[in-house]
This record gives sequence, C-alpha cells and structure tokens, in this order.
Amino acid sequence: MNHFLIAPVVLPALVAPFIIMVVRHHMDLTRIFSLASTVLLVAISLVLAAQASTGEVQVYQLGNWSAPFGIVLVLDRLSALMVLLTSVLALVINLYVIGSGWDKRGANFHALFQFQLMGIIGAFLTGDAFNLFVFFEVLLIASYGLMIHSGGTRRFQAGVQYVVYNLLGSTLFLFALGTLYSVTGTLNMADLAVRVAEIPAEDTALLRVGAVMLLLVFAIKAAVIPLHFWLPASYANAPLPVAALFAIMTKVGAYAILRMYTLVFGPDVTITEGLAGAWLMPAALITLMIGAIGVLGSYRVGRLVAFGAIASMGTLLTSIALFTPEGVAAALYYTIHSTLAAAFLFLVVDLVCERQGIEIVAKRLMPQSGLIAVLFFTGAIAVAGMPPLSGFLGKLLVLDAARSHDLVWWIWGTILIGSLVTILGMARAGSLLFWKSHSITDAPDADTLEPYEEEANEQDEEVQSQRPAALLFVACFALLSGLILLTIFAGPASHYAEATAAQLFEPEIYIKAVLGKVTP
Repeated sequence: MNHFLIAPVVLPALVAPFIIMVVRHHMDLTRIFSLASTVLLVAISLVLAAQASTGEVQVYQLGNWSAPFGIVLVLDRLSALMVLLTSVLALVINLYVIGSGWDKRGANFHALFQFQLMGIIGAFLTGDAFNLFVFFEVLLIASYGLMIHSGGTRRFQAGVQYVVYNLLGSTLFLFALGTLYSVTGTLNMADLAVRVAEIPAEDTALLRVGAVMLLLVFAIKAAVIPLHFWLPASYANAPLPVAALFAIMTKVGAYAILRMYTLVFGPDVTITEGLAGAWLMPAALITLMIGAIGVLGSYRVGRLVAFGAIASMGTLLTSIALFTPEGVAAALYYTIHSTLAAAFLFLVVDLVCERQGIEIVAKRLMPQSGLIAVLFFTGAIAVAGMPPLSGFLGKLLVLDAARSHDLVWWIWGTILIGSLVTILGMARAGSLLFWKSHSITDAPDADTLEPYEEEANEQDEEVQSQRPAALLFVACFALLSGLILLTIFAGPASHYAEATAAQLFEPEIYIKAVLGKVTP
C-alpha cells in the first residue's frame, strides 16, 4: 500500500493546527511554514501525478480496512490531475498573499488556507461518497473564514449568503446519501457502482430520486443556473486572492459530477441513462450566457471576473454534459485552462483595486498602469477563450466534441456568442480602466472613489504601503506562464486528458482496484 497517497491530505491537516497553536503570533514563521507546506505539497503532487500517468489505479486503505467496510483514498489520472492543479494554484496564491500583505489583515489566514487545501484535495482523492460530504464541509468552513478575512459589512453579508446556500446544499447532500444508502446499503463509490448495476429495473424509483438530488448538490457547488446565485457576490466581495483560490472550488462540483456519473450512474447503466445529460446540457448553456451577460453588465471589477468564472463553468459543464470520451477529454483540458485563467485575472484585478478602487469607471492613471493593462488584456482574452492562448484551443476541443450531438447548433452558437459577449464586456472594462484614464489628470473626488476595503484602517494602509510589488508580479506571471505552457504543450496535455477520459469510461478498472472484482 502506497502511504505516499495520503500525504496531500495529512500534510495541510497537520500544518494548520501547528500554525494556530505554535506560531500564530509570529507572522514570519507562519509564512515560512505555510509556504514550505505548499512547496512540499507541489512536490508530492508531482510524484503522484507521475505514478498515475501509467494508468494504474492506486488505493489507500485507512486502518488497513478493505473496501467497502473501510475508508479508502483512490488515485487515478483524474484525481492526480486535480490534486496537482490545486497544489500549484495554492503555491502561487500563497506567494501573492505574502507579497500583498493580505494575510496580515485578519487572523489565522494561513491556518484556514491549509484547512481549505485539505478539504479540496480530500474531495478529489476520496473513494467514499460520505467522505466526499465530509471534505465538502471542511472546505466550506475554511472558505467561509477566508471569505470574511479582514472584515467589512459587504463582505460579511456575502459570506452569510454563501454559507446559507452551501448549507442548504449540504442538507440536500445528506438526504441524497441517505436515499442511496437505503437502496444500496453502501456509500463506497466502487461498491455503489456494483450494487446499482444489480438492482432490478422495477425497483429503481428511489434510486433515481437519490441520483437527481445528488446532481442538484453538485450543481450548487459548480454554480449551475439556477443554483448559481451565491457565486457573484461571494467571489466579488471576498479578498480577491482568496477568490483566486476559489477558482478551483467550482471544479470540485464538476469533478464530482464526472466521478459519480461515469462510475456509479454511468452511460451504460440503463436505469439512469441520460439522467444527468438531459438536464445538465441546457442548464450549462444558460449558465454560459448568463455569465457572459453578467460580464457585459458588471460595474465592479470583482463581479466582472466572477461572472467570467460563471461563463467558464458553463463552457466546462457543456462539455461534461456530452458524456462522451471526447467531451470529457475536452472538459479536462478546459478545466486546467479555466482554473489558471480565472485565478490569474482575479490577481490582476486585485492589483487594480488596490490602486484605484473597485468601480469600473475612468479615473486618473494608476501606478504601473502599462504593465497591469497588459496583464488585464491577457487575462481577458484567456477568460473569453480568444486566440492565441489555451482557452481558444479548449473551446475548439469542446466544439469538435459536440459535432455529433443533437443540440450541436445550439452548443456552437451559445459558445461562440458567449465568447463574443464576454470579450466585449472585458474590452469595455479595460478601456475605462486603462485607456480613458490617460485623459484624466486630476485626482478623483473622494466621495466618488469607493475604497477597496469598506472598513479600511491604519494597519491596512501600512500593509499596503510596505507591499513588495515584485512578489505580486511574480505570482501573476507564474499563472500567465502556466497558460502559455498549456498552449505550447497542448498536444501532450490533450493526450493526457484523452487517456484520463478513457479511464473514466472504463469503470471496471476503478472497481477492480478498490474491491478486487468487477461488475457481473
């Protein structure tokens, strides 16, 4: 048994309480331990990704209890990819937070950051549906603490809304798990796949109810229309470096849909055939259009990027809703791109907000305006999926995968029009923030300049004045480099995505690794 497999979950789970109990009053030591932990996490994730690239599915049995009676962690190509993406994103954001001084604006930032990583990575690695719920709750609690970090009335209100929506989702999750357990007698994902395939067709009504409730839960996490209302305010009002980390959180919902509806309720399972795709496809297309329209109508830069993230999730879920190997492969490539692009633009927008506030209006020229304008322009074309960056290639893969679908013209039209509307919204914002600002020489009226921090204090001003700008741009260029590398190495990345999709559509490999048997 590979004990290395549990390390990405145990490492942040140990570092977080250590920071709280030992070094929380020493900011430099807190930063050192947090940064060292994320660097080590990247190294571990690289090793696990290399192991998973062979196609072998590895299983870690906690307490040496075999499935389905014990808790298991499972590493395959998909989980390894998501763990690596999370750890790399966490390292970059940690660098930005340290450079910007965001971690000094409230208490226990780095401890909550580590708990957040534990929840996200645990959700990707778990092989048990109930433990998926547990890790969802861990990341929910930690994300709430990070979201209201540094305070403010608007931030607190958005945090309450975020918690209420996600607690409703958690309650529905428990109902879904209870329903599935009452029918199958298990919550181990591999064992669920075996039991579901054995249930007679005439006894599947309650099973379908559980499957639908589970899909609704994951749709809430993935911010699918009409369950997306929590995301714009939550992401826009959270500290923007935290929102950059949240770019991976919606992918947890997409990952759960992929895992459960290829393994347990897959396309070969007659009783649930077409259950997810029939509802998910139109919802994904509407999500894409609402996100694009939100970008065009945003008057605050935080909401601009938040709606861009919603539009990206619409594109991603459109590809997933095809439920074909080609569609899933395109979705996986686009997952990497959309996570890096959204996080990158959130960090760039944070640079803008710190210099001239949160409103999208023409103001006097900000410091380092030229460099930030270039970064904003690059992030805009990345989020919109325009050439020459990887978003364009990702959308081409999605369009190609949809050629044989019944709604092909709706899919193509929605994606292309959504991209056009998104780039128009980004161009509008960029022209106001950077182009028209050249014609303004006087300082804006203090009454019209809404501060980035609603309840700013002297400590915040001191932190901002001492921020080492070099580290901020290092973090931004690191994410930009990731997008460029994903474009240059699109061939190897798409081949890995295709191999991952092929593995997902052969669930017997996963089942045999976990249980030692396959479905009859």
